[in-house]
Amino acid sequence: QEVLSIKIDPSVVDPADIEMLQDLISAAVNEALRKAQEIMKDEMSRLTAGMGLPPGLI
Repeated sequence: QEVLSIKIDPSVVDPADIEMLQDLISAAVNEALRKAQEIMKDEMSRLTAGMGLPPGLI
């Protein structure tokens, strides 16, 4: 999962900064998604540790 682009209405921000703002928001959202996926992976590993499942199954 990854955000490819974000479009901001130029009437609500300084039009000179809109491209940089869109890039910063996209990067922040993608970093949050990566962190959430990492946390989910770690929690699933912790929860299934005693089940004897093959590594990488979940």
